[in-house]
Amino acid sequence: MQWESLSNWAVAASGTVYFLALLVHLAEWASLRKVPVPAAAASVASVDIPGGVAVATGPEGEDDAQVRRTEFLGRLGYLLTGLAVLVQLVALVGRGMAADPDRVPWGNMYEFTLTGTFVVAALYVVLYHRFRLAWMAPIVLAFVLSVLMVAVIWLYAPVAPLTEALSSYWLVIHVVSAVIATGAFTLGGISSALYLVKARARERESGYVARLPKPEVLDRVSYRLHAFGFPVWTFAVLITGPIWAHQAWSSYWNWDPKEVWAFITWVVYAAYLHARTTAGWKGRNAAILALVGVATLWFNFIGINYFSSTSQHSYAGGAPALVTATSGVPGR
Repeated sequence: MQWESLSNWAVAASGTVYFLALLVHLAEWASLRKVPVPAAAASVASVDIPGGVAVATGPEGEDDAQVRRTEFLGRLGYLLTGLAVLVQLVALVGRGMAADPDRVPWGNMYEFTLTGTFVVAALYVVLYHRFRLAWMAPIVLAFVLSVLMVAVIWLYAPVAPLTEALSSYWLVIHVVSAVIATGAFTLGGISSALYLVKARARERESGYVARLPKPEVLDRVSYRLHAFGFPVWTFAVLITGPIWAHQAWSSYWNWDPKEVWAFITWVVYAAYLHARTTAGWKGRNAAILALVGVATLWFNFIGINYFSSTSQHSYAGGAPALVTATSGVPGR
């Protein structure tokens, strides 16, 4: 019970810190309104605060103090986001330690959602400098906060032992790879959505859109994130998933709704990468296909549990699952 209380408090604390980080980044972007946008706004060669945010500095800057203030807010927001990720990790560890016996924190939809949001935020923190993702901060934080609120308000479930189907080390391998791919695809989807916004308002000279990277840069970031996530998703859906299914239900493939939608997601992203590689798809068509992929991904992650009454994955619906004595298939 103490571990469960620690987890609940850590979730509340991480949500608070995420909210503070969002406020700081909003203040950063509000402050940027007073800083000029360079002529080559948001290009790869532009000077950024602290990466990916177009701003004129040096001889061309009109207010160096304002630039430094904005730079400080950007770094503070990033540090707060990193702190929130660490606190959320404590919440996940607490959920696992609260069970008897100790287990991985993936026993119900609440715990899956905590893990999914943690991975999205953690990947953002890890890839922040590699892909210069400062421009993505408000969107990522708003997304993580919104999904966390849904988890706490509607999906919360008390800690309970894992069902028989979940008591497998293949679960760990399968879920870890699936949530890593989910995080990469989500960030890639955000990049694709912002690409469509930026491409439509290319000539805008002020506001958030003006300081986004050029459409070509957004398109490239989206592609790299999807190229990273796809082999991980393939490993999760077509290798570890079937192995786990065979161990749990004596069949590698059961045409379960969650399995089918996971495969649909795989097909969409395979088409996305194939079209980019062979047909040279870039820009608007690729971005739309990427958004279709992320829509199928999150519908499979959450929606299937509420729109399907036949899924063998119904243990993820939030309530403790029962296991039949003969089949070992979890039910509501």
